[in-house]
Amino acid sequence: RATETMTRPAMLVACLCLLAPLVLSFSPLARPLRSPARSVVSMAKARGEGYGHLLNDITETIGNTPVVKISDKTAPEGRTIYAKCEFFNPLSSVKDRLALSIIEEAEEKGLLKPGDTVVEATSGNTGIAVAMLCAQRGYNCVITMAEPFSVERRKIMRMLGAKVIVTPKAGKGTGMVKKAQELCEEHGWFLCHQFETDANWRFHEATTGPEIVNDFKDQQLDYWVTGYGTGGTFHGAGKYLKTALPDMKIVLAEPEAAGLLKSGIATERNEDGSPKESHPAFAAHPIQGWTPDFIPRVLEKAMDLELMDEYVPIPGDSAVETAQMLARNEGILTGISGGATMYAAIEAAKAAPEGSVLLAMLPDTGERYLSTPLFASINADMNEEELDITKSTPGFQLLPQE
Repeated sequence: RATETMTRPAMLVACLCLLAPLVLSFSPLARPLRSPARSVVSMAKARGEGYGHLLNDITETIGNTPVVKISDKTAPEGRTIYAKCEFFNPLSSVKDRLALSIIEEAEEKGLLKPGDTVVEATSGNTGIAVAMLCAQRGYNCVITMAEPFSVERRKIMRMLGAKVIVTPKAGKGTGMVKKAQELCEEHGWFLCHQFETDANWRFHEATTGPEIVNDFKDQQLDYWVTGYGTGGTFHGAGKYLKTALPDMKIVLAEPEAAGLLKSGIATERNEDGSPKESHPAFAAHPIQGWTPDFIPRVLEKAMDLELMDEYVPIPGDSAVETAQMLARNEGILTGISGGATMYAAIEAAKAAPEGSVLLAMLPDTGERYLSTPLFASINADMNEEELDITKSTPGFQLLPQE
């Protein structure tokens, strides 16, 4: 009845007001920007929202790394593979978690105060993470690192203010560990003990495992695939996942050339849990950050929990080739260890029932491997195809001198 007393212009205005929310809901301005090439509904946070709040320091960015679906170009037919991209951590590797846990636990126990020196033996990623924490917290940092590991890792640690002590190749991983122990005994410095400390795996139980379960909430997850360096991810996240998802299977991988677990031979230990000597089954392999020449104490404890359901040995060439394939096919730049884990996931998927869903851990970024076999086939200079492209137009040609 009220409309009967309204003028026609007034009625038009009223109708527009009622229709406005409906019209705006179809407007491009009402929706987050997304790539025009994508038609699949994305669950990603809308671009432009920001982090949501301000952070106090760089360590608050550690964790909550994304899980990304791998395309059908890579995954075997009828199976779905996801990757947890640990290179989204601030210093681009899963080891940022470990370093934060060790330093914070030492601070809580009163073992560290500003100005103290922190020491660790590392293939690089843990050293980079520890150097970051030391720079942020005001500690001195000394890293021992075996000679074969990539030089860019040394440079990154030094950029962060760490002193890097390079140990001879012949000493392998046990040599850099013993050097770290010697330095701490001589100078009274704090040793992180990444291979022995429970702070390592506990942080993964508290963060990495719950992140996976939360991201797969109400979704299927049949297999979780990982390798090991210290065994912290496998131990902590695996322990949590086995409790939260008891039907899920855990696939553990190690280099084919260094089958320490496969050998069944235990590592002899000192009183602090560190290795007494090099493992007899160890041989050099290209998967930097994986499988030192001893079975870490953290890993040994995980094996006692019987977390592993399946085992996949990784040929060295396959790890490199799979990392390169992820870059070309998926736009994912991960390191050799990430390639190794994805290779294990693909092999496990082939044997898994149709419809299975797998999650592979990608520990770090490919940028940390520029001087390794991962980039050996990548030239800095233009190849013949690139030279043909530059010659296709007359200007600004940088041609090789004959």
